[in-house]
Formats: sequence, C-alpha cells, structure tokens
Amino acid sequence: MATTTVTAPPTTVTKTVTAAAPGLSGEIPIGVVIGLTGPLSTYGENEKVALEIGAKEINDFLKKSGIPVTIKLLIEDSEIKPDVALEKLKALHAKGVKVVIGMMSSAEVKHVKSYADANRILIISPSSTAPALAIPDDYIFRFCPDDTKQGPAMARTIYDTGVRYVIPVWRGDPWGDGLHEATIKRFKELGGTELEGIRYSPEAKEFSAEVKILASKVEDAVKKYGADKVGVYYVAFEEVVTFFTQASDYPILSKVRWFGSDGTCLSKPMIEKEAVAKFSVATKFVNTYFAPAESPKLVKLRSAVEERLGRIPDAYAYNAYDALWVVVKSMLMVGKYDAEAIKAVLPTVAASTFGASGWIKLNEAGDRELGDYDLWAIILKDGKYQWAKVGYYSATTDSVTWFVKL
Repeated sequence: MATTTVTAPPTTVTKTVTAAAPGLSGEIPIGVVIGLTGPLSTYGENEKVALEIGAKEINDFLKKSGIPVTIKLLIEDSEIKPDVALEKLKALHAKGVKVVIGMMSSAEVKHVKSYADANRILIISPSSTAPALAIPDDYIFRFCPDDTKQGPAMARTIYDTGVRYVIPVWRGDPWGDGLHEATIKRFKELGGTELEGIRYSPEAKEFSAEVKILASKVEDAVKKYGADKVGVYYVAFEEVVTFFTQASDYPILSKVRWFGSDGTCLSKPMIEKEAVAKFSVATKFVNTYFAPAESPKLVKLRSAVEERLGRIPDAYAYNAYDALWVVVKSMLMVGKYDAEAIKAVLPTVAASTFGASGWIKLNEAGDRELGDYDLWAIILKDGKYQWAKVGYYSATTDSVTWFVKL
C-alpha cells in the first residue's frame, strides 16, 4: 500500500492508493501436500477446506486492492506416506511451486527436508511436532509448538488424574518417538513411573498381538498397584480405530484410564464406530490438542468449515489457514514469488499477525513458540457420541483446569 498526499487549496487530503507489489503479477501457485487419505484423513479434509476458504478470501482481497495477482492452490494427497510426500513435492517443484503448505506428519517433514533445503522450497507444516525437527535456518516452518510443549501438558494431565504408573503404546516414527520421550520425561520428573510399553510399526494394519500383550501388562500392573493408579498412554493416528476395536475385547483394558494426543483428537472415525466410541468413554480417553486463541476470526472460520463438513475443524486447520495468509503477506512485502526472500521476512510477518489460531510468534527454529493445550474426550450426549472439550492445560502455570468430570 502506498500513501499519496494530494494538496489542493484550501485543504490537504490524504488518501490511500493501492500499488501492485513490484515483480508480482498473474497466477501464483501455492503447493498443498496433505493427507486426504490414510491415517490422518479427517485432519487433511479439515485443512483442505480451511485452505480453500483462505484462498478465496485472499483472492477477493487482492482484487479489491487492485493487485494483479491471484493465488492458486495445487492440492496433492500424501496419504501420510513419506515416500509419496516426496514424490508430490518433486512434482510440484517441477510446476514452479516455491512454497508448500502441508507435510502433516513429522515423518513426512523429515523425509522431504533435504530436498526442500537443497532446492529452496519453503514448507510450512501446520501440524508436525517432532522435537528432533526443530532446526534453525532451514526451509521448514511449523505453525504449531513442538512436542517439548505437548509432552509436559499430557504428563501433567495424567498425573492430575491420580495415575502414577503408565504403560506407553506408541507409533514408532519420528513423531511418536519424540512425543513419547517428551511426555515420559516430564511424567518421571513429576514422580510418575513408566512401565514397559509397546512400540509398533507405523505400517501396521492389525494389532491383535500388541493388544494381547498389553492386556497382560495391564493386568499385572493393576494387581500390583490398583486400577486407579495405572494408565495407558496411547500415541497414534487413526489406526486407533482398529486398535480400540480389538482392545474392547479385553475387559481388563477398560478398567484403567487411557490418554492420547493430537494424533487421535477429534478423529471422525472414532465417533462413527460404536465399539470404538464406547471404549473411549469407558476409558475416559483424554487427548491433548494445541489450543488456538478464541476470537472472532476463529469463530468465523470454524463456522465456515463446519458448514461445509458438518463438524468443527481441528486446531491445525486454523494453522493451515493462517500459514496461507502469512505466506501471501510475506510475498507482497518482498514483491516477488521467491522462497528465500519470503523465508527472510516470514518470521517478522508471522509475529505481527493475529490469525484464526491466535498470535503466531515463531522461535529460532521456525516453530510456534507458545503452547497451551485443550483437553478433548468423547462423551455420550443425548444418545450420540461426540467430541467435547473437557479441560485446559496452561503452560504458564503447569496446571490443568477440568470443565467436565469424566
């Protein structure tokens, strides 16, 4: 925006004249690589719709501002498979894409990182949280806090329920390993004890062996410590549906509390399959999820997504929406579609942006700095299973406030 002062006797009038960003014109492609199928498809659908809403708003804004630029989203399905994500990134690069929003899982980010860095492709992940990927000055930004924030939130939540002995079951990939480590580290600091757990392959489709072993471990722990002192910490994606279906066949597994993460929170399939929803209610399955700041911007986007999908979106959909806006604002600031130039100003632009997810201050690694968490669980209300916000974790006070007694 350029401000021109026009002097005409007897008054001075200041008016705003829109100037096109130098070097920018025509259609700008923004890549989107998200999991529209696979173990995070619920979240991928949410992000797709949020990004489409954002693109329309941005194009309307550009048109009204007289800037001869339009944004076009090139959306690809990664299936949450690292190899597929890299293939899609290379294909987008060949089409001239210099900025990509997506790579929902940390395994995908890790796999594409070297290619993105080498080819100067800017990637903004709305949901990757593995602490090992918090690397300064690379071409990866993450609009959510890493799991050094989520881990302590869940550790405090577990401890707050009275559970002192945890059996972890987790997805053996960069995200699962990192979150498991961060949570257990803090849980031990609080005085809790980790019992021997189960790490499973992210490619696993069936869990009868793991569930049988877990039932034996839980039975032994309950005999030794009591059911109220024992919990299962389950770190997974939407393979949770298969796992819980099989776990529901073992009564002992419903006698202890279960705890989850952002990988299972607000999962649509979990409330669609009665056996899974029933098991979740029986085990008081509480999940941590990054807490966006409640604001008119959030409410507007939430309503728009809900109108299209029939459900409220997860927090990472707000991050994806905000990422698109921050990219475009950064691009307009530098006056060119150039990843290196956008990368240089993006942290400053983000820090001055209050988006649908709240303030977007990034740390030196390019990850969101602040991290409070909502606590979500499945409840039965009016004969229907639904997700409900049951509590809140404050990082500032390291405390949990419960809204619903489970």
